[in-house]
Amino acid sequence: MVVALSVAWLTAACASGGSEAVIDRSAPRTYGTTVTSETVPVPAGPPGALVSPAGVVVPVLGAADGGGWTVRTPCNRTAALTGGRSAGAPVIVLDPGHGGGEPGAVSPGGMAEKEVNLAVARHAREVLEAEKVPTVLTRTADYTLALAPRAEIARNLAPRAFVSVHHNAEPDEPWPRPGSETYYQIGSADSKRLAGLIYEEVAKAMSQYRVAWVADRDAGAKYRQGRQGDYYAMLRLPGKVVSVLAELAFISNPPEADLIGRDDVQRVEGEALARGILRWLRSPDPGSGFTEPYPRPEPPSSPGGGGAPPCRDPQL
Repeated sequence: MVVALSVAWLTAACASGGSEAVIDRSAPRTYGTTVTSETVPVPAGPPGALVSPAGVVVPVLGAADGGGWTVRTPCNRTAALTGGRSAGAPVIVLDPGHGGGEPGAVSPGGMAEKEVNLAVARHAREVLEAEKVPTVLTRTADYTLALAPRAEIARNLAPRAFVSVHHNAEPDEPWPRPGSETYYQIGSADSKRLAGLIYEEVAKAMSQYRVAWVADRDAGAKYRQGRQGDYYAMLRLPGKVVSVLAELAFISNPPEADLIGRDDVQRVEGEALARGILRWLRSPDPGSGFTEPYPRPEPPSSPGGGGAPPCRDPQL
């Protein structure tokens, strides 16, 4: 209900000829240290993305012949769409990693990363929307979503930040605390600060649980260099949009998999993710957990995010 009202209000602002939408942050709130009022531009012309009648978020390429819009489908094809509604002008875009035919990492018990990523992103959106921060998910259900349309949604909507939500696999060794990792864009101070705040909140929230944690030796907030700049596509392809990739816990570790398979723990993860984002938006806090990554060999192609054939588009 909150999401629908937010999008409808933003759409109405565009239709009435207004040039900007004002998010009122004057009400008391739970998170953050500074009460501010933030103005979010509402773009003129075609919407950056649509929410299809089936609830799928698709980036808009332009007007379609005969009416409606030409959109990019989740499988990176083009299609004409005449129904749906504008995705509005979100402050935050959350990107639940993997989906559909690409499960991501799988726990020893068969739990797919894609399911946990989506659940955590939904919980984070719930907190952000309650704090009057308009938020869009790139993936709204269990379908394959290629890397290109994920990034195109971010570029078209131009949010303050784009956060790709993941769970990890293949740790280096046992660890005395949660092995959470966040990756930031090389050369972006804003991305680095956001990564540090998300790491800080997630690691703190997960530390309440007593399990046999695992981690990479350089766990924390870090970058990863690739041949084309940022190694991860979800940091590289969104372009000028501030982007972070978060690996919240190790789904491949049986004790952690048992933990993050619980809805209450997925909610804890989502709330922690949202707190990090809210602190980034509302405070000058620098974040913590920054670490220098050890060198890693680069495979022939970048991993993650879907798009591997065959890809079947969901019903729009």
